Amino acid sequence: MSNGKMPDLNALMKQAQKLQSEVTKVQEELAKLECDGAAGGGLVTATVNGQFEVVRVKIDKSVVDPNDIGMLEDLVTAAINAAATKVRETSKERMSAVMGGMGGLPGMPGMF
Repeated sequence: MSNGKMPDLNALMKQAQKLQSEVTKVQEELAKLECDGAAGGGLVTATVNGQFEVVRVKIDKSVVDPNDIGMLEDLVTAAINAAATKVRETSKERMSAVMGGMGGLPGMPGMF
């Protein structure tokens, strides 16, 4: 420090504890999060939770064609990926709000 004073370690520790508490709270909320993704104009939908587990897949019977299983597989894949993208974006937004731009600090990997 240029002024020759030591930083207030107690204040820093309190800030760190508060931040950790807020991060833990957001992580718990995100674990309960569920996001939906759709493909084929909504004919296939998928729900993914905050732990990136597929919770539900719904398929409209109009896209079930035994002669074109590949299209159905592609629609299911696209719906799951869309839902996972929403989970990822929501997680990043919420963690960024808590971290206040600190997510890129060295020694703090994996926060998002």
